[in-house]
Amino acid sequence: MTYCDIQEKNEQTTTEIDTRIFVGKVEQVFGLTSAINKHQTSSSLYLSEQGLEGDECAELKFHGGAERALHHYPAEHYLFWQIKYSESVSKWAAPGMGENISTLGMNEENVCIGDQYQWGEAIIEVSQPRSPCYKLNQRWDVADVSTSMQQLSRCGWLYRVIKSGMVDSNSRLTLITREENALTVKQVCDIFFGDPLNKEALLSLQAINKLSINWQRTIQTRLTSGKLENWNFRLLGHA
Repeated sequence: MTYCDIQEKNEQTTTEIDTRIFVGKVEQVFGLTSAINKHQTSSSLYLSEQGLEGDECAELKFHGGAERALHHYPAEHYLFWQIKYSESVSKWAAPGMGENISTLGMNEENVCIGDQYQWGEAIIEVSQPRSPCYKLNQRWDVADVSTSMQQLSRCGWLYRVIKSGMVDSNSRLTLITREENALTVKQVCDIFFGDPLNKEALLSLQAINKLSINWQRTIQTRLTSGKLENWNFRLLGHA
């Protein structure tokens, strides 16, 4: 298994990444009760352990909370989706995946679980990949967006907030800490979604102490039962 390269760590530690910030309220949109329809803001916002001031979540069982306070999706991915679904959707752009943070230069292959970033006054830490759901299919009116995102590990990722504080669109993300032998978001996705009952691989994920509690519980359940949970409702919206 390949780990994040130490040289990459040294380079990213001094790299500052420009950000765009998005927040949204729960509303009836795309046939859903959801806060997926976010809008860009240039205002200074307070980031607490529960997320950005003014940002809401419709289903707290699946979204938000201390380990899912922020959603980050790479802006580069939209061109990929535009090309893939060009016949059915003419325009793909942030914040179409319901993200709070959009950047150029950060993706699942160079961001690791446990990475800590200084962001304005706040410090945030990568807690888990995002688990795609059927609401993305409805949002884009494309039946298999969620499934494709999961299969390709183009999921984005979530953060927990280590230190609260004010952030704004001029606040850059600066990598300040990376765990030794950290796994990238893509590596975690490739195991969790792509090889989900491989015991040795699951044990390697279980050893990541910065991986979210929810993902750790799912991994333990798989190891104990030897069975895979049903993904149909999350990905497709039905059993």
